[in-house]
Amino acid sequence: MSTQTLLLLCALHSFGFAAFHLAFWRLFDWPRSLRDTTRPNRAIVQIANLQLAWVFVAVGLACLLYPDEMTRTGPGRAILAGMALFWAIRCVAQLAWLRINHPLVHTLSALFALGVLLFAMPLAG
Repeated sequence: MSTQTLLLLCALHSFGFAAFHLAFWRLFDWPRSLRDTTRPNRAIVQIANLQLAWVFVAVGLACLLYPDEMTRTGPGRAILAGMALFWAIRCVAQLAWLRINHPLVHTLSALFALGVLLFAMPLAG
Protein backbone atom coordinates (compact mmCIF):
# COMPACT_ATOMS: atom_id res chain seq x y z
CA MET A 1 0.00 0.00 0.00
CA SER A 2 1.39 3.41 -0.92
CA THR A 3 2.31 5.97 1.71
CA GLN A 4 -0.22 8.39 0.19
CA THR A 5 -2.97 5.80 0.64
CA LEU A 6 -1.89 5.08 4.21
CA LEU A 7 -1.97 8.78 5.07
CA LEU A 8 -5.41 9.10 3.49
CA LEU A 9 -6.58 6.21 5.67
CA CYS A 10 -4.97 7.88 8.72
CA ALA A 11 -6.89 11.06 7.91
CA LEU A 12 -10.18 9.19 7.48
CA HIS A 13 -9.58 7.32 10.75
CA SER A 14 -8.90 10.62 12.52
CA PHE A 15 -11.92 12.39 11.02
CA GLY A 16 -14.11 9.43 11.94
CA PHE A 17 -13.03 9.61 15.56
CA ALA A 18 -13.49 13.39 15.58
CA ALA A 19 -17.09 12.93 14.40
CA PHE A 20 -17.62 10.14 16.92
CA HIS A 21 -16.40 12.33 19.78
CA LEU A 22 -18.53 15.25 18.65
CA ALA A 23 -21.53 12.92 18.79
CA PHE A 24 -20.93 12.13 22.48
CA TRP A 25 -23.40 14.80 23.59
CA ARG A 26 -26.16 12.99 21.72
CA LEU A 27 -24.92 9.42 22.20
CA PHE A 28 -24.41 9.73 25.94
CA ASP A 29 -27.06 12.36 26.66
CA TRP A 30 -24.57 14.93 27.88
CA PRO A 31 -24.76 17.01 30.00
CA ARG A 32 -27.86 15.40 31.61
CA SER A 33 -26.15 12.03 32.15
CA LEU A 34 -23.21 13.82 33.79
CA ARG A 35 -25.33 15.67 36.35
CA ASP A 36 -24.55 13.19 39.14
CA THR A 37 -20.91 14.21 39.10
CA THR A 38 -19.45 17.51 40.27
CA ARG A 39 -19.69 20.64 38.16
CA PRO A 40 -15.89 20.73 37.61
CA ASN A 41 -15.86 17.07 36.51
CA ARG A 42 -18.82 17.69 34.17
CA ALA A 43 -16.95 20.60 32.60
CA ILE A 44 -13.62 18.77 32.40
CA VAL A 45 -15.12 15.75 30.63
CA GLN A 46 -16.87 17.87 28.02
CA ILE A 47 -13.95 20.25 27.47
CA ALA A 48 -11.44 17.39 27.18
CA ASN A 49 -13.72 15.62 24.70
CA LEU A 50 -14.08 18.75 22.56
CA GLN A 51 -10.32 19.30 22.57
CA LEU A 52 -9.70 15.66 21.66
CA ALA A 53 -12.03 16.02 18.68
CA TRP A 54 -9.99 19.04 17.56
CA VAL A 55 -6.73 17.04 17.86
CA PHE A 56 -8.22 14.36 15.60
CA VAL A 57 -9.25 17.00 13.04
CA ALA A 58 -5.79 18.60 13.15
CA VAL A 59 -4.02 15.26 12.69
CA GLY A 60 -6.35 14.34 9.84
CA LEU A 61 -5.69 17.67 8.12
CA ALA A 62 -1.93 17.26 8.55
CA CYS A 63 -2.09 13.82 6.92
CA LEU A 64 -4.08 15.20 3.98
CA LEU A 65 -2.35 18.55 3.47
CA TYR A 66 1.26 17.69 4.32
CA PRO A 67 1.85 14.06 3.32
CA ASP A 68 5.50 14.57 2.38
CA GLU A 69 6.27 16.42 5.59
CA MET A 70 4.50 13.74 7.65
CA THR A 71 6.77 11.01 6.34
CA ARG A 72 10.03 12.80 5.51
CA THR A 73 10.60 15.24 8.36
CA GLY A 74 11.34 14.71 12.03
CA PRO A 75 8.25 16.59 13.25
CA GLY A 76 5.96 14.74 10.83
CA ARG A 77 7.37 11.37 11.78
CA ALA A 78 7.05 12.33 15.45
CA ILE A 79 3.36 13.07 14.92
CA LEU A 80 2.86 9.69 13.23
CA ALA A 81 4.74 7.89 16.01
CA GLY A 82 2.87 9.86 18.65
CA MET A 83 -0.47 8.90 17.13
CA ALA A 84 0.54 5.23 16.87
CA LEU A 85 1.48 5.37 20.55
CA PHE A 86 -1.76 7.26 21.35
CA TRP A 87 -3.80 4.41 19.85
CA ALA A 88 -1.66 1.75 21.56
CA ILE A 89 -2.26 3.41 24.93
CA ARG A 90 -5.96 3.67 24.09
CA CYS A 91 -6.07 -0.08 23.41
CA VAL A 92 -4.49 -0.83 26.80
CA ALA A 93 -6.78 1.65 28.58
CA GLN A 94 -9.79 0.03 26.91
CA LEU A 95 -8.76 -3.36 28.27
CA ALA A 96 -8.07 -1.95 31.74
CA TRP A 97 -11.10 0.29 32.26
CA LEU A 98 -13.84 -0.69 29.82
CA ARG A 99 -14.28 -4.39 30.47
CA ILE A 100 -17.63 -4.73 28.76
CA ASN A 101 -18.33 -7.77 26.62
CA HIS A 102 -20.33 -6.04 23.90
CA PRO A 103 -19.89 -6.04 20.10
CA LEU A 104 -19.66 -2.23 19.96
CA VAL A 105 -16.87 -2.19 22.55
CA HIS A 106 -15.04 -4.91 20.59
CA THR A 107 -15.49 -2.91 17.37
CA LEU A 108 -14.01 0.18 19.03
CA SER A 109 -11.08 -1.89 20.30
CA ALA A 110 -10.44 -3.13 16.76
CA LEU A 111 -10.57 0.45 15.44
CA PHE A 112 -8.06 1.54 18.09
CA ALA A 113 -5.73 -1.29 17.03
CA LEU A 114 -6.24 -0.26 13.41
CA GLY A 115 -5.07 3.23 14.40
CA VAL A 116 -1.82 1.77 15.75
CA LEU A 117 -1.19 0.02 12.43
CA LEU A 118 -2.25 2.90 10.19
CA PHE A 119 -0.05 5.47 11.91
CA ALA A 120 2.93 3.12 12.34
CA MET A 121 3.03 1.76 8.78
CA PRO A 122 4.17 5.00 7.08
CA LEU A 123 7.11 5.06 9.48
CA ALA A 124 8.37 1.73 8.15
CA GLY A 125 8.66 2.99 4.57
